[in-house]
Amino acid sequence: MTGAGGGSGSVAIALLSKLGYRVVASTGRAEETAYLRDLGAVEVIDRRTLSEPGAPTGNERWAGAIDSVGSHTLANVLAQTRYRGAVAAFGLAQGMDLPGSVLPFILRNVTLAGIDSVNAPQDVRLAAWSRLATDLDLGKLARATQVVGLADVPGLAEPVLRGQVRGRTVMDVSA
Repeated sequence: MTGAGGGSGSVAIALLSKLGYRVVASTGRAEETAYLRDLGAVEVIDRRTLSEPGAPTGNERWAGAIDSVGSHTLANVLAQTRYRGAVAAFGLAQGMDLPGSVLPFILRNVTLAGIDSVNAPQDVRLAAWSRLATDLDLGKLARATQVVGLADVPGLAEPVLRGQVRGRTVMDVSA
């Protein structure tokens, strides 16, 4: 899971670990290691191992991946995905470019799937919400969530841009 310390990454780690997957979390904040392990990551790697330009293919490391970062990170994840592995991408934190090669797709039959919640049909949404209701540990979700009042939102802009906010931030408009 790239961008592991964010809201989506935190939820994905909690879900995947509960379902029995071995989750490796990529983050630029070493101080978040205990938090990510508490959510279910068995290994935490420095994002720099994925964020720089890399080779068109690399050692097959991942059976699958979820990427919230894009750009070089996504290209490197694809290059290190095992034969017939799948990568789901939904974020562009590093950039919307994909500076990689078609080799992972041709040589390893890797699948790159985009995650779209805006246009998903209602039956797909209902199935996803049903799975969240049964598969997401609410205790882990609570540990990955901070609630702020509307007046606190402007003060969060800089920490968010500096990558200093972990997990989900929920805005309570009544506070």
